[in-house]
Amino acid sequence: MQLRNRAHSESGIAFSQFNHFWLQLLIAVCCMMGGIPVDAGEEESIRHSFLGVGKANRAVIIGEDGAVEWKFDMPASDGWVLPNGNVLLALYGTKEFPHGGVVEVDRKTKQILFQYQGQQKEISTVQPLADGTFLVAELGPEPRAIVINRQGKIVKTTPLQCQKNNTHMQTRMLRVLPNGHYIAPHLLDFAVKEYDPESGAVLQVIATDDRGREKRDWPFTAIRLKNGNTLIACTNGNRIIETNSQGKIIWSVTNADLGENLFSDACGAQRLPNGNTVIASYRAKGDQVKLFEVTPDKKVVWRYTGMKSGFHHFQILTTNGKPVKENTWK
Repeated sequence: MQLRNRAHSESGIAFSQFNHFWLQLLIAVCCMMGGIPVDAGEEESIRHSFLGVGKANRAVIIGEDGAVEWKFDMPASDGWVLPNGNVLLALYGTKEFPHGGVVEVDRKTKQILFQYQGQQKEISTVQPLADGTFLVAELGPEPRAIVINRQGKIVKTTPLQCQKNNTHMQTRMLRVLPNGHYIAPHLLDFAVKEYDPESGAVLQVIATDDRGREKRDWPFTAIRLKNGNTLIACTNGNRIIETNSQGKIIWSVTNADLGENLFSDACGAQRLPNGNTVIASYRAKGDQVKLFEVTPDKKVVWRYTGMKSGFHHFQILTTNGKPVKENTWK
């Protein structure tokens, strides 16, 4: 009797395993045919909080639940949440900052603790440096990278070699590299340039007009990755490219790859420590997707549809409750 029950049990297990095999095979076939979405719950499993900056939205911090946790009512093009919790912003021109500026804002009181008044036409970006100074891109008749101290004094100036007819389109996310050089995306020059900050010499040029300039692959964000590659967001071209150390494109993603129109003026971008890339669609409006995250194999795993306008740039702060420690790749 025990042998009979055991045999019956084993046959039941085998039958169950048999059914499970065919069920999994059926699901796989349906997925390939588009009948069942792959990883349907993956997007819901990822939650990000972030700092977002722009003209329409001003500067905001969005929580993982999608709610606005903090807002500073001035238009900004670049920004960072500092280790002390304060927020560093590059401002567009306002009544108080007619030529743009840089401010550090106390997150609790919203008081301005530090400021720099732009001296030409516009300030496009700012980056905090390890020694407590700030790297700033100043646009105008003499476009330049400047380093300012906390007294608002310019301590270093490096001229930027780009067109001067359209000051607003001279450069965007100027950044310092681990080797001390600067990397600057020059929009209408269709070029990302690496500079020696001491001499101002251009050490490398990465072109972004491989598809022809009518595609308007204007470089907005350029990020030098740990492996030496460069990630570039190409604004109106609605694509992200990654180039190797020789400037050759080795990876790219567009709306055609995604199968839906999520790209809408790809301005800001950030490479996360897990290898995924978050992208800002500046022209998105209403309920359209403003930020989205893609994997190296071009699957969308997170999207944000809040606010009513897109962001120029952003900084992912936490993922599922954990701080993003390596959040300078933006």
